[in-house]
Amino acid sequence: SAFKPFVYAAAFKKGYTPETLLFDVLTEFNVNCNPDGSPGPFIKDPKDCYHPKNYDDIFRGPVDLRHAIAQSLNIPSVKLLYLTGVNDVIQTAKDMGISTLTDPKRYGLSLVLGGAEVNLLEMTSAFGVFAQDGILHPKTAILRIENAKGIIIEEKKDSSVPALDTEVARIINDLLSDNNARVPMFNPRSSLYFSDRKVAAKTGTTQDYHDAWTIGYTPQIVTGVWVGNNDNTPMNQKGLSVMVAAPIWHSAMEASLLNLPPEDFISLEKR
Repeated sequence: SAFKPFVYAAAFKKGYTPETLLFDVLTEFNVNCNPDGSPGPFIKDPKDCYHPKNYDDIFRGPVDLRHAIAQSLNIPSVKLLYLTGVNDVIQTAKDMGISTLTDPKRYGLSLVLGGAEVNLLEMTSAFGVFAQDGILHPKTAILRIENAKGIIIEEKKDSSVPALDTEVARIINDLLSDNNARVPMFNPRSSLYFSDRKVAAKTGTTQDYHDAWTIGYTPQIVTGVWVGNNDNTPMNQKGLSVMVAAPIWHSAMEASLLNLPPEDFISLEKR
Protein backbone atom coordinates (compact mmCIF):
# COMPACT_ATOMS: atom_id res chain seq x y z
CA SER A 1 0.00 0.00 0.00
CA ALA A 2 2.98 2.34 0.23
CA PHE A 3 2.75 2.37 -3.58
CA LYS A 4 -0.75 3.90 -3.54
CA PRO A 5 0.38 7.56 -3.72
CA PHE A 6 1.83 6.95 -7.20
CA VAL A 7 -1.53 5.62 -8.38
CA TYR A 8 -3.37 8.59 -6.92
CA ALA A 9 -0.83 11.01 -8.42
CA ALA A 10 -1.34 9.47 -11.88
CA ALA A 11 -5.12 9.75 -11.41
CA PHE A 12 -4.92 13.41 -10.36
CA LYS A 13 -2.86 14.10 -13.50
CA LYS A 14 -5.87 12.84 -15.48
CA GLY A 15 -8.33 15.14 -13.74
CA TYR A 16 -9.58 13.11 -10.80
CA THR A 17 -9.80 15.10 -7.56
CA PRO A 18 -9.77 14.40 -3.81
CA GLU A 19 -13.54 14.80 -3.95
CA THR A 20 -14.02 12.06 -6.57
CA LEU A 21 -16.32 9.34 -5.18
CA LEU A 22 -15.75 5.62 -5.63
CA PHE A 23 -17.71 2.75 -4.11
CA ASP A 24 -16.08 0.73 -1.38
CA VAL A 25 -18.16 -2.43 -1.81
CA LEU A 26 -17.45 -6.07 -2.61
CA THR A 27 -16.19 -5.99 -6.19
CA GLU A 28 -15.07 -8.86 -8.41
CA PHE A 29 -12.55 -7.61 -10.97
CA ASN A 30 -12.29 -10.78 -13.05
CA VAL A 31 -15.12 -10.62 -15.60
CA ASN A 32 -15.16 -14.43 -15.80
CA CYS A 33 -16.08 -14.72 -12.12
CA ASN A 34 -19.44 -14.06 -10.51
CA PRO A 35 -20.21 -10.69 -8.86
CA ASP A 36 -20.06 -12.32 -5.42
CA GLY A 37 -16.47 -13.42 -6.05
CA SER A 38 -17.23 -17.07 -6.76
CA PRO A 39 -15.78 -18.77 -9.88
CA GLY A 40 -17.78 -18.53 -13.10
CA PRO A 41 -18.33 -21.36 -15.58
CA PHE A 42 -14.99 -20.73 -17.30
CA ILE A 43 -12.91 -20.55 -14.11
CA LYS A 44 -11.42 -23.74 -12.69
CA ASP A 45 -9.31 -22.25 -9.89
CA PRO A 46 -11.08 -19.91 -7.41
CA LYS A 47 -7.74 -18.13 -6.94
CA ASP A 48 -8.16 -16.71 -10.44
CA CYS A 49 -10.98 -14.54 -9.12
CA TYR A 50 -9.88 -11.18 -7.73
CA HIS A 51 -11.97 -9.41 -5.09
CA PRO A 52 -9.58 -7.65 -2.68
CA LYS A 53 -10.66 -6.74 0.83
CA ASN A 54 -9.84 -3.80 3.05
CA TYR A 55 -7.48 -4.19 6.00
CA ASP A 56 -10.39 -4.29 8.47
CA ASP A 57 -12.78 -6.29 6.21
CA ILE A 58 -15.31 -3.43 6.35
CA PHE A 59 -17.11 -1.97 3.31
CA ARG A 60 -17.79 1.77 3.57
CA GLY A 61 -19.95 2.42 0.52
CA PRO A 62 -19.34 5.75 -1.28
CA VAL A 63 -15.98 7.22 -0.25
CA ASP A 64 -13.99 10.13 -1.66
CA LEU A 65 -10.36 9.78 -2.69
CA ARG A 66 -9.14 11.92 0.22
CA HIS A 67 -10.42 9.43 2.77
CA ALA A 68 -9.64 6.43 0.58
CA ILE A 69 -5.90 7.10 0.56
CA ALA A 70 -5.74 8.51 4.09
CA GLN A 71 -7.31 5.30 5.43
CA SER A 72 -5.48 3.14 2.87
CA LEU A 73 -8.68 1.56 1.57
CA ASN A 74 -7.88 -1.17 -0.91
CA ILE A 75 -11.05 -1.54 -2.97
CA PRO A 76 -11.36 2.14 -4.06
CA SER A 77 -7.62 2.17 -4.77
CA VAL A 78 -7.84 -0.87 -7.06
CA LYS A 79 -10.76 0.79 -8.85
CA LEU A 80 -8.74 3.98 -9.24
CA LEU A 81 -5.87 2.02 -10.78
CA TYR A 82 -8.33 0.42 -13.22
CA LEU A 83 -9.70 3.84 -14.21
CA THR A 84 -6.25 5.43 -14.48
CA GLY A 85 -4.50 2.59 -16.30
CA VAL A 86 -1.60 0.42 -15.19
CA ASN A 87 0.78 1.73 -17.87
CA ASP A 88 0.18 5.37 -16.94
CA VAL A 89 0.78 4.60 -13.27
CA ILE A 90 4.03 2.80 -14.08
CA GLN A 91 5.18 5.77 -16.17
CA THR A 92 4.43 8.15 -13.30
CA ALA A 93 6.43 5.98 -10.90
CA LYS A 94 9.32 5.79 -13.39
CA ASP A 95 9.30 9.57 -13.82
CA MET A 96 9.67 9.83 -10.04
CA GLY A 97 12.67 7.51 -9.92
CA ILE A 98 11.30 3.97 -9.54
CA SER A 99 13.42 1.81 -11.85
CA THR A 100 12.30 -1.72 -10.92
CA LEU A 101 9.00 -1.80 -12.85
CA THR A 102 10.62 -3.15 -16.00
CA ASP A 103 7.92 -5.46 -17.41
CA PRO A 104 4.44 -3.85 -17.46
CA LYS A 105 2.89 -7.10 -18.73
CA ARG A 106 3.60 -8.70 -15.36
CA TYR A 107 1.53 -6.22 -13.39
CA GLY A 108 -2.20 -6.17 -12.96
CA LEU A 109 -4.59 -4.41 -10.62
CA SER A 110 -2.73 -5.73 -7.58
CA LEU A 111 0.03 -3.22 -8.43
CA VAL A 112 -1.64 -0.67 -6.15
CA LEU A 113 -1.49 -3.11 -3.23
CA GLY A 114 2.17 -4.02 -3.61
CA GLY A 115 2.08 -6.39 -6.56
CA ALA A 116 5.47 -5.30 -7.93
CA GLU A 117 9.02 -5.24 -6.63
CA VAL A 118 10.43 -1.98 -5.32
CA ASN A 119 13.27 -1.15 -2.97
CA LEU A 120 13.40 1.12 0.05
CA LEU A 121 15.97 3.56 -1.30
CA GLU A 122 14.08 4.29 -4.52
CA MET A 123 10.72 4.47 -2.77
CA THR A 124 12.05 6.95 -0.23
CA SER A 125 13.68 9.03 -2.97
CA ALA A 126 10.45 8.99 -5.01
CA PHE A 127 8.42 10.21 -2.02
CA GLY A 128 10.90 13.08 -1.97
CA VAL A 129 9.38 14.26 -5.25
CA PHE A 130 6.13 14.92 -3.38
CA ALA A 131 8.04 16.71 -0.61
CA GLN A 132 9.87 18.91 -3.13
CA ASP A 133 6.81 20.13 -5.05
CA GLY A 134 7.31 17.70 -7.93
CA ILE A 135 11.09 18.02 -8.34
CA LEU A 136 13.26 14.89 -8.40
CA HIS A 137 16.65 15.21 -6.75
CA PRO A 138 18.58 12.08 -7.83
CA LYS A 139 19.69 10.05 -4.84
CA THR A 140 23.35 10.14 -3.85
CA ALA A 141 25.42 8.88 -0.94
CA ILE A 142 28.10 11.60 -0.95
CA LEU A 143 27.46 15.34 -1.01
CA ARG A 144 31.10 16.47 -1.00
CA ILE A 145 34.65 15.41 -0.23
CA GLU A 146 37.04 17.71 1.65
CA ASN A 147 40.72 17.34 2.44
CA ALA A 148 42.24 17.81 5.89
CA LYS A 149 42.33 21.60 5.40
CA GLY A 150 38.66 21.77 4.56
CA ILE A 151 39.22 22.43 0.89
CA ILE A 152 36.52 20.87 -1.27
CA ILE A 153 37.99 18.25 -3.59
CA GLU A 154 34.73 17.15 -5.14
CA GLU A 155 31.14 18.25 -4.67
CA LYS A 156 27.85 16.90 -5.94
CA LYS A 157 26.22 19.23 -8.42
CA ASP A 158 22.47 19.57 -8.32
CA SER A 159 20.93 17.75 -11.27
CA SER A 160 17.31 18.00 -10.20
CA VAL A 161 14.58 17.62 -12.82
CA PRO A 162 10.79 18.17 -12.84
CA ALA A 163 9.11 14.79 -12.35
CA LEU A 164 5.51 15.58 -11.36
CA ASP A 165 3.10 18.44 -11.84
CA THR A 166 3.45 20.86 -8.92
CA GLU A 167 -0.26 20.94 -8.18
CA VAL A 168 -0.48 17.14 -8.14
CA ALA A 169 2.42 16.98 -5.67
CA ARG A 170 0.67 19.51 -3.43
CA ILE A 171 -2.57 17.52 -3.53
CA ILE A 172 -0.72 14.36 -2.44
CA ASN A 173 1.03 16.30 0.35
CA ASP A 174 -2.31 17.60 1.55
CA LEU A 175 -3.90 14.14 1.57
CA LEU A 176 -1.02 12.27 3.20
CA SER A 177 -0.70 14.88 5.97
CA ASP A 178 -4.45 14.99 6.74
CA ASN A 179 -4.55 13.38 10.17
CA ASN A 180 -8.31 13.93 10.54
CA ALA A 181 -8.97 11.92 7.38
CA ARG A 182 -6.80 9.09 8.77
CA VAL A 183 -8.60 8.86 12.10
CA PRO A 184 -11.32 6.32 11.17
CA MET A 185 -8.55 3.79 10.45
CA PHE A 186 -5.72 5.06 12.67
CA ASN A 187 -5.53 6.34 16.23
CA PRO A 188 -5.77 10.18 16.35
CA ARG A 189 -2.30 10.23 17.91
CA SER A 190 -0.81 7.31 16.01
CA SER A 191 2.87 7.04 15.14
CA LEU A 192 2.08 8.95 11.93
CA TYR A 193 1.05 12.04 13.91
CA PHE A 194 3.26 14.90 15.09
CA SER A 195 1.72 17.50 17.38
CA ASP A 196 4.10 20.32 16.47
CA ARG A 197 4.16 20.10 12.68
CA LYS A 198 2.40 18.67 9.64
CA VAL A 199 3.99 15.46 8.41
CA ALA A 200 2.87 13.39 5.41
CA ALA A 201 3.08 9.61 5.74
CA LYS A 202 1.97 6.34 4.16
CA THR A 203 2.10 2.82 5.56
CA GLY A 204 1.97 -0.48 3.71
CA THR A 205 1.87 -4.20 4.47
CA THR A 206 2.25 -6.84 1.78
CA GLN A 207 0.10 -9.95 1.55
CA ASP A 208 0.76 -12.59 4.21
CA TYR A 209 2.77 -9.98 6.18
CA HIS A 210 6.10 -10.45 4.42
CA ASP A 211 6.86 -6.72 4.44
CA ALA A 212 5.88 -3.71 6.52
CA TRP A 213 6.53 -0.18 5.27
CA THR A 214 6.25 3.35 6.54
CA ILE A 215 7.46 6.26 4.42
CA GLY A 216 6.88 9.88 5.35
CA TYR A 217 8.22 13.36 4.95
CA THR A 218 8.18 17.08 5.54
CA PRO A 219 9.46 19.64 3.01
CA GLN A 220 12.88 19.24 4.66
CA ILE A 221 13.39 15.49 5.03
CA VAL A 222 12.07 12.12 3.86
CA THR A 223 12.42 8.91 5.86
CA GLY A 224 11.55 5.38 4.80
CA VAL A 225 11.39 2.26 6.98
CA TRP A 226 11.05 -1.36 5.86
CA VAL A 227 10.62 -4.23 8.28
CA GLY A 228 10.77 -7.88 7.25
CA ASN A 229 12.70 -11.13 7.40
CA ASN A 230 15.78 -11.52 5.22
CA ASP A 231 14.60 -14.95 4.07
CA ASN A 232 11.19 -13.50 3.07
CA THR A 233 9.29 -15.59 5.59
CA PRO A 234 6.08 -13.93 6.82
CA MET A 235 5.97 -12.15 10.16
CA ASN A 236 2.48 -13.48 10.88
CA GLN A 237 1.10 -10.45 12.65
CA LYS A 238 -1.62 -8.12 11.43
CA GLY A 239 -0.96 -4.41 11.64
CA LEU A 240 2.80 -4.64 11.25
CA SER A 241 3.13 -1.30 9.48
CA VAL A 242 1.50 0.59 12.31
CA MET A 243 2.83 -1.47 15.21
CA VAL A 244 6.40 -2.10 14.02
CA ALA A 245 7.50 0.04 11.09
CA ALA A 246 5.67 3.27 12.02
CA PRO A 247 7.15 3.66 15.54
CA ILE A 248 10.66 3.20 14.11
CA TRP A 249 9.86 5.77 11.42
CA HIS A 250 8.42 8.21 13.97
CA SER A 251 11.53 7.99 16.17
CA ALA A 252 13.84 8.56 13.21
CA MET A 253 11.80 11.53 11.97
CA GLU A 254 11.57 13.00 15.48
CA ALA A 255 15.36 12.89 15.87
CA SER A 256 15.95 14.33 12.40
CA LEU A 257 13.49 17.19 12.89
CA LEU A 258 14.67 18.09 16.39
CA ASN A 259 16.75 21.07 15.28
CA LEU A 260 14.72 22.01 12.22
CA PRO A 261 12.03 24.69 12.45
CA PRO A 262 8.50 23.62 11.47
CA GLU A 263 7.97 24.09 7.75
CA ASP A 264 4.54 23.54 6.26
CA PHE A 265 3.71 22.26 2.81
CA ILE A 266 2.60 24.90 0.34
CA SER A 267 -1.16 24.91 0.55
CA LEU A 268 -3.42 24.29 -2.41
CA GLU A 269 -5.00 27.73 -1.93
CA LYS A 270 -1.66 29.35 -2.86
CA ARG A 271 -1.31 27.57 -6.18
